[in-house]
Amino acid sequence: MQEPTLEQIFGSYMAWKMDEGTWIISFMNGTENMYLLEGDEKALLIDTGYGAGNLRAFVEKLTDKPVLVANTHFHPDHAGGNGEFERVFVSPGWETDAPSVYGEGAVPFDLAKLPFADYEKITVGDGYIFELGGRKVEVLVAAPAHCNSSLFFLDREHRMLFTGDEYESAQTLMYDNSRNPEAPYNVKERLDNLKANGERLKGLEKSYDFLFPNHNGCPIAKEYLNQYIELVDGVYAGTAVIEDKLNHPFIERDEKASALCRVRWKNVSIFIRKDLLMTVYGK
Repeated sequence: MQEPTLEQIFGSYMAWKMDEGTWIISFMNGTENMYLLEGDEKALLIDTGYGAGNLRAFVEKLTDKPVLVANTHFHPDHAGGNGEFERVFVSPGWETDAPSVYGEGAVPFDLAKLPFADYEKITVGDGYIFELGGRKVEVLVAAPAHCNSSLFFLDREHRMLFTGDEYESAQTLMYDNSRNPEAPYNVKERLDNLKANGERLKGLEKSYDFLFPNHNGCPIAKEYLNQYIELVDGVYAGTAVIEDKLNHPFIERDEKASALCRVRWKNVSIFIRKDLLMTVYGK
């Protein structure tokens, strides 16, 4: 049997509609999603994948409207394809995580060969509104938890909250994955931010019905926010369950895997460096 090409692995997309104006674009064997939100005048593409070089053509088959592009965060599987577009909206923390996209071996493609390799980066802050024509999408800047560059996107009319990799149904990565030796990482601060971000989103829960993460299924119930908040409390109380076996074939290939553990609470979990976890566990 012939091995799949890199383009077949990273650049084969499938799309379906969540509602009349919302496309879910799935790739990586269905393990990762991007989103295309259409208004009357424009569309917003949330994330650009790994940079296989064929996403724009796929998106332009789904909509004939001008497409704005934004990243949930600046990691290789979310921002690698930015160079297919002239400009991309990014978070204030994108530069801290930039080595994860542009570092040697970070992505399986030569991003310099994309048509707009020097694309314009437009930094957006908290409360920025994408006006799509009869549809508004609001930006919420996340405090650093999963990474240094996360944005949430709230669509009040369609009652959707897009959470990137900060909250998903299976696990959130809570170890430094910026590839930046200058990036600050304080485990207690990151855990506190995971909880604080969740509490902020819970305060807005009358504005949305479901969460739309980028991995491991969508949409998912907003109850997951409660469980991530409780997980952080369980870490400090010493009641969250620590597992040394990761049970995740992709994470197990990470060069940092031997230092990681999984911490579970009900239906959610985090991957985190065990030595750092134990400095705050039960404390």
